[in-house]
Amino acid sequence: MKLLISAQCLAFLLLMLVTSSSAFATQSPYIPDMDYVRLTPDAEVKASDILETGRWQRLPEQTANFGYTQDQIWLRFSISRPTSDQLIEISYPALDEIDVYVFEDGQLIQQESTGDQKLFAERAVQHPLFLFPLQLQRDGEYDILIRAQTQGAMQIPLKLWDRQQYFEHASIETQLHAGYYGILLTVICFNLFVFLALRESVYLLYVLSTLGYLILIASLNGSTYQLLWPRSPDIQSVAMAVVVPLAVAFSSMFSAVFLKLKQSSPFLNRILVLIIGLNLGLAGFSLFGDYGTAIRLGVAFAIPSCLFLTILGPIQWYKGNPQASYYTMAWGALTLGSAVTGANKMGFIPNSFITAYGMQIGSVLEALLLNLALASRLYHERQDKLSAREAEINALEARRSAELKLMEQALHYPLTGLPNRSSFEMLLNDLIHQNPAKRYAVVLLHLNNLDPVTKTLGHRNTDAILVRASKHYNAVARDVPGAQLLETNSGTNFYMAHFDPQTFACIVDANQSGAAQRKLVQSLDEIRWPIEFLGMEVPLQPRIGIAVHPENGNDANTLIRRAAIAEGSGRAIERGLAFYKPSRDSYSADRLTLVSELRHAIDNNELALYLQPKLALATREIIGFEALLRWRGREQSVFADEIIAVAEQSGLIKPLTRWVISEALKLREQLVELGSSASIAVNISPNNLREPDFALFVRQQMKQHPSHLGSIIFEVTETSMMQDPANSLKALNSLNQAGIPLSIDDFGSGYSSLSYIKQLPAKEIKIDRSLITDLSDRKEDRVIVQTTINMCHSLGYTVVAEGVEDEATLNLLAEMGCDQIQGYFLTRPLPYEEIIEWLADQPCRSRISAS
Repeated sequence: MKLLISAQCLAFLLLMLVTSSSAFATQSPYIPDMDYVRLTPDAEVKASDILETGRWQRLPEQTANFGYTQDQIWLRFSISRPTSDQLIEISYPALDEIDVYVFEDGQLIQQESTGDQKLFAERAVQHPLFLFPLQLQRDGEYDILIRAQTQGAMQIPLKLWDRQQYFEHASIETQLHAGYYGILLTVICFNLFVFLALRESVYLLYVLSTLGYLILIASLNGSTYQLLWPRSPDIQSVAMAVVVPLAVAFSSMFSAVFLKLKQSSPFLNRILVLIIGLNLGLAGFSLFGDYGTAIRLGVAFAIPSCLFLTILGPIQWYKGNPQASYYTMAWGALTLGSAVTGANKMGFIPNSFITAYGMQIGSVLEALLLNLALASRLYHERQDKLSAREAEINALEARRSAELKLMEQALHYPLTGLPNRSSFEMLLNDLIHQNPAKRYAVVLLHLNNLDPVTKTLGHRNTDAILVRASKHYNAVARDVPGAQLLETNSGTNFYMAHFDPQTFACIVDANQSGAAQRKLVQSLDEIRWPIEFLGMEVPLQPRIGIAVHPENGNDANTLIRRAAIAEGSGRAIERGLAFYKPSRDSYSADRLTLVSELRHAIDNNELALYLQPKLALATREIIGFEALLRWRGREQSVFADEIIAVAEQSGLIKPLTRWVISEALKLREQLVELGSSASIAVNISPNNLREPDFALFVRQQMKQHPSHLGSIIFEVTETSMMQDPANSLKALNSLNQAGIPLSIDDFGSGYSSLSYIKQLPAKEIKIDRSLITDLSDRKEDRVIVQTTINMCHSLGYTVVAEGVEDEATLNLLAEMGCDQIQGYFLTRPLPYEEIIEWLADQPCRSRISAS
């Protein structure tokens, strides 16, 4: 792998040289003859005044390079009758301030201002370098003024380009930079992986030194400013000053470890420690000190430091260190490239392709050679391993039985001896391949109480419990109608597989098991039995998820995944067992699309609230409504329960509930304007009760609409509250203090205790429709409903019956003393406009006659 990376580095370097040379040769930038004026840093002059001054001097070189100075530098050149769209490129991105002024016949017609001390977004062209498109007429005569000022190196490599030619040229250069960054990032990531695998500091130090040079070069190219902190020019300046000494410091650390100086040459190691300390100190100074001073010191320290690192190579090579040969060539290339770039920044040598890209070329060569060195190191280690492997091969005959045993263990869970997931998947795929039309059910059993058992009894006892549980589950699975035999080993038939400590699975003929419901229910009950261990009955709380072939998938991986989704669904949590349903799969593509559409619907007010009336049986008046969510206008309809499930799983339940509450307040405002005092009930998710700011939001809404206080009712199902009883009770008490009435919805369908219900600040109990639907036909339901009404009245609750669909049920409930009813007998949920029309059709607009 390291040889491959080294080959990539070499190939990229050659490509960079060839492509860059070709690109520079084929393009036609124009470097105009320029004059310059040098002013003090605080001089305040106008561009029009400086244009007419007689202090202009001819620039001795084509490229303006003044070294480190804080003076203002003004450049002037002329353009006569341009033949194409012109663009000015200043290819040094570390200038604090750049101002461009375009004059025609002495009149200022264009002005641009930028610099790396200004926000990146303010640039005329969003590019790492400074680009200024000129707005020139083909027959005009123009004078161009450039003002530059910076705390770092003052160089202004200016070129005039045909605009189209420049962007073609820039595209090639951008690709070269991207390739360069990609190579270094590959080197960094690979060596970081090697460090994590081997835990040898030499790889981490190499990563840090290479990363330092990568960030330095990216900063010099302007890429870090564009990509990492375009809104923070101060960070760009600090990064430029800090990264130079840090790169040198990490490179020195790498050299000390790579060459083992502490053992081979303590004196040189002490010098290197001093260099490391000085550069780390300079890095600290760069964070808080003057930028100009810091960048000068950084470059000044970097050149001798790199020269010293280069000298170490020949010394160690002379002493017989085999790695020193690669090191010498690597650091020689990097030092030479860095020295050329540093001298260029100091103003000692002019700009050219080599001086502009010296550090990049050197760093690529350094990466190539050091990767070869590290590859050589890994090669020798590999050779040692191969030698050891040859010794193992000589003992192959003696180890054959052990290898066969390992092969067997690869297909079995080591603790219980049951087939593992790999074995299970192979068998299931074979069954599907042999009988593609047959219905197979994958039954996934997850132990939800295993972690508390482990923390209570310890890992060894948990292992013993799992062994007993595996035998028990295998025996139960054996008796399930349609259970498929997975394996026979040493006279034992295995029907159950063991995936991980908490997960078991089996395969069942779905048609055969479906025809024997009684036996299936009995088997499910047996699975839920606690496991006897040391005189204790240990509850493991198994939960089951089922996916069926071919309805839910045609391969083992899909069926297992979907059985796991079913096992983790809310239905499985409530009932202990759930079948996979695509509509409840939050990981399916359709569900992800639905999440996106729901977010859009909430943001764009595409949802609607329908109202279903509540009738007071004593007065036969409509005294309230329940607000029910609808998604109108969607091509494929979505049930309200599915909308809520998607919202809860995706985190959209918070904005959705807030939208519902706001809309309910608007609807009641309209009802009040019509003279109605009816309340509106809103369903609240248990997720809302866990939001720390939900009660605050409700208080704010009620404060803005004080006239509706007490008339907006929150409905919460008893089952949902039992998911987090303590926090639910705390939230509901807070809402009650805010004056929000609470109604317990679907009472009788869950498993909550009366002791908990009594603590809730509820004013109303809504009996679940499952107890109301067959009330006139089932005596048992009448006994339960009558008992519930009496009990709730004795506790001070108002009782509402849901799902009333006929007059006979209404009269029975009236006789039982039920307070209110709700259901299709009155009307289906209707939009606001239609519910108003419905009310207008009722006797006296608010009464329904008794039979």
